[in-house]
Formats: sequence, structure tokens, C-alpha cells
Amino acid sequence: MTRALARLIEAPRVQGALIALILAKALILGLETFPAAMQAWGPALVAADRAILGVFVVEIAARLWVHRLAFFRDPWSVFDFAVIAVALLPASGAFSALRALRVLRVMRLISLLPSMRRVAGGLLAAIPGLGAVIGIIAVVHYVASVIAAKLFGEEFPHWFGTLGESAFTMFQIMTLEDWATIVRSVMEVYPFAWTFFVLFMLVSTFTMLNLFIAVVVSAMQREAS
Repeated sequence: MTRALARLIEAPRVQGALIALILAKALILGLETFPAAMQAWGPALVAADRAILGVFVVEIAARLWVHRLAFFRDPWSVFDFAVIAVALLPASGAFSALRALRVLRVMRLISLLPSMRRVAGGLLAAIPGLGAVIGIIAVVHYVASVIAAKLFGEEFPHWFGTLGESAFTMFQIMTLEDWATIVRSVMEVYPFAWTFFVLFMLVSTFTMLNLFIAVVVSAMQREAS
């Protein structure tokens, strides 16, 4: 019986049906954000939501029965279990804030589709390398913020008056958000300031972005192999 149940829950048709239910759940969650849709189809949407949740509970229970304790040794199975457990919490009282987390059920697509699992696994494997890149960015950003505060703080206190303001402005420049307005304003007083800002953008934005991509691609390749 256990083997038959295992074959059933792993059957391509069953997996395809689960994916279809997840997509249907995503559509229901989207419709619930429209007051007009809730007014017209509210009871039907709630009933469909509960029915889909019931199917997921049965599926998780079947997998627990088949795999027993081994179920909890698989990270993706634990993820599925946690998502369904959150969905079963009451949507009122102390747990009312968790109602918004129902959307996490849509993320079960990641655990059901092998291609998505590989991508997610690669991103998780890239975290240590990304941490090192973020550390380098933080150092570069701090040094540039201090220099900018000392060079431009007196003339432009609203942008560089304090270390905090300078750090925020340099972060804005790093993201290329309205950077030209800031740089051109500073250049009216300090004509050669563009060299500092261009160098900062080259290092913090373009070079570090390529490092981010390189770390993620390398992790993806290791995950695929």
C-alpha cells in the first residue's frame, strides 16, 4: 500500500494537477485583492481556497505516511510542510497578521518544478560568495561616504552634511537614481568632482554588479553539475 501511494503522489499527472491547483490558488489570491470580485464571487473564492488547501493537506499527509521521518530530512519537504502549516493557522486573533502569508503557498511551485529547484538551490549556494561581495561594497561605500562628507559637506549639507546623509546620497548615486542631478550640482562648485563620482560608480555599480552575476552563475553551474 505504501509503495502504491508513493507511486501515486509522484505520478506526473498528480504533480501536474498540484501545479494547476497552485496556479489556481495564485489567481484566487489575486482576485481577493479586488473588492468588486469579492463582492461578486466572495463565497465561491473562499470555498475554492479551502478546497485547494484541503487537497494540499491530503498530499502532505500522504507524503508523511510514505516517507515518515525521512520526510523531514528533505529541505523542500520541510518547506512545503511549513507553508501548509502556516495556511492552517486561524486568520483571526493573534494570528491575523499571518493571513497575508497565505501567498507563500504559491511558492510551492519552486519545490514541484525541478528547474525552479535548481535555480533556487544555486541562489542559496551563492549566498556565501554574495556575502563577500556585499562586504566589499560596504567598505567601498563607507570610504566614499567619508570622503564625500569631507570634500562636499560644507557646500552641500543636505546631501553630504553628516556621514549618514553622505552615505544615503552615495547609495542613491550607486543605484543611479537621479545621480546626474546631484553630480551636476556639485560640479558647479567643484568642477572636477565628476572624477570622484564616476570612479565610485564604476567600482560600486558596474564592477560589483558583474561580480554579483559571476558569483551567481558559478553557483548555478556547480548546482547543475
